[in-house]
Amino acid sequence: MGSTGLAVVMVMMVMVAVAQADVKPQKDFNLQRFAGRWYRVGLAYDSPGFVPFRSLVTASMGMVVPLPNGNVNLTMWDQTPYGCVAKAYHYEATSVPGQFTYHSARHSTVKDITVVDTNYTEYAIVLKYKVFNREYTQVALYARSLKVKNEVYQKYKAFALSRHLPRDSILTPPPAENCPATAN
Repeated sequence: MGSTGLAVVMVMMVMVAVAQADVKPQKDFNLQRFAGRWYRVGLAYDSPGFVPFRSLVTASMGMVVPLPNGNVNLTMWDQTPYGCVAKAYHYEATSVPGQFTYHSARHSTVKDITVVDTNYTEYAIVLKYKVFNREYTQVALYARSLKVKNEVYQKYKAFALSRHLPRDSILTPPPAENCPATAN
């Protein structure tokens, strides 16, 4: 890589660090309290490739399992045209409680995960961020049940808008039917 290419990469890395610097995780984040079942009841995503699939998104269920070293195993169940599919993710803890990274095999890149706000018993707002040929931002609203209070939804929506996500990218998908079968 030439000096121009290296300079571009360095500038992009600084821009990513600056863009993420204003996002702080939940104060005094407690992974043990965060563990357990969550439903993704809101999703905002700025990927142009996601646009045709927005109407197919349903609320999904996930199980957060903390590991002794501070890492997390997450299993998510999503309704797809092929049925209910489970996907496993391994989030690695960073030096900041509430911030994680994981390697996306699909995109061959590392993604940053930040638990921005949670009260542990009702909701969590989570930011997923990556740079892969451009910046991608995803904001998810998780809840311990399939229903959330309007003020929680408004908080999620305000946070997504503060990350410059378009209003039409902020979804509250309907529940999946029988996915996973034992969850409903």
